[in-house]
Amino acid sequence: MGVNSGSFDKDRVVIVGGGVIGLCSAYHCLKSGLPVTVIDQHQPSDSGCSYGNAGMVVPSHFIPLAAPGMISKGLKWLANPEGPFYIRPRASMELMRWCKIFMAHATDKHVRESRELLRDLNLESRRIFVGMAKDAGCKLEEKGLLMLCNTDKGLDEEAEVAGMADELGVQAEVCSPERLKELDPGIEMDVKGGVWFKQDCHMDPASFMHGLRKKVVEMGAEMVTDARVTALHRGSAGTVSLDGVNIPPGLQIVLACGSWSGDLLKTLGRRLPMQAGKGYSLTLDRPTQLPELCSILCEAKVAVTPMGAHLRFAGTMEICGNDISVNPRRVRGIVRSAQKYFPRLKQGDFEGLKPWVGLRPCSPDGLPYIGRVSGYSNLTVATGHSMMGLSMGPVTGMLVSEIVADGQPLLDITKLAPLRFG
Repeated sequence: MGVNSGSFDKDRVVIVGGGVIGLCSAYHCLKSGLPVTVIDQHQPSDSGCSYGNAGMVVPSHFIPLAAPGMISKGLKWLANPEGPFYIRPRASMELMRWCKIFMAHATDKHVRESRELLRDLNLESRRIFVGMAKDAGCKLEEKGLLMLCNTDKGLDEEAEVAGMADELGVQAEVCSPERLKELDPGIEMDVKGGVWFKQDCHMDPASFMHGLRKKVVEMGAEMVTDARVTALHRGSAGTVSLDGVNIPPGLQIVLACGSWSGDLLKTLGRRLPMQAGKGYSLTLDRPTQLPELCSILCEAKVAVTPMGAHLRFAGTMEICGNDISVNPRRVRGIVRSAQKYFPRLKQGDFEGLKPWVGLRPCSPDGLPYIGRVSGYSNLTVATGHSMMGLSMGPVTGMLVSEIVADGQPLLDITKLAPLRFG
């Protein structure tokens, strides 16, 4: 499979990956006047990680995954077969290295050094989303997000995060149960309180993806499907070429293939510490209650998103390699958590639902990988966004277009360098 020779241009950008990061990169490159080819190993469907997620745009998420307390919480969750976090034991040096780097970054210092960058990325992405959602024909709900807590300890912790948000200029309000009722009056909740992050948004990710794909094709993108890049090779003058897909030499290449990006870089002898974090979602077609605002069930780490007349519950983080099998215990944990916070939900509401499963690319420090790969003049990486792939898609696409156009993005993304761990 190769690039259409009739459309060949020396400035063409070849994007490996047709998920949200790949399509957002294509959109912004095309807006910059660069011709684009997107290579996707599958036909477009709703099964990919970009389609079945919680659909949230989250300036509230300025604390990286690697943060103080995550190790102790993770060990506690490991003992619960229905808990939100699990690492499958396996003999893997890559997993051991990932865990070692994660533990080294789970510090207050790392949070302080990362939070402003994550804030800036998510706020800029939110700004860009407004126009992109219109272009994709998708409705962006700008109503905010509720962090719902059903324990006093959980509420105290979220109130601390709200205080940090205030310092960073992220709008947050600590809410009593009565205030939550005012914000979403038709919903019965069993909670101690919560935090309303007013700048967060939500959407139907599948609607956005289908619309964005259609838009980039209208803008002139060439879409190559059922084509798998199997390896990268160093060419002449510090360039990279692709195995599995025939393209002319010297074209700009963007790796935006999620959890598989690290495997491709490995074929160049470069290491990109990353683990696939498996998550699930369940979508009710006729929910007994339909919130107006999206929410996160804090103690359970379950996201709840209204999507038109439907209601989606998404959660878990299973570090288990590129395995997309369904663990029924984890799915059961999502259902039980939903019932705990929303008592009008019943077990029968979820019977017969087929769980969606997707793999999120997780870096060990909780920051994405965005930038040129040093030593290669035509290779850019955009991956490792963990649970914020949709949220950071637009800003990542903008950064990629700036990098491939002139090599210098407007935002300082030095901390996101792909080879920052050596």
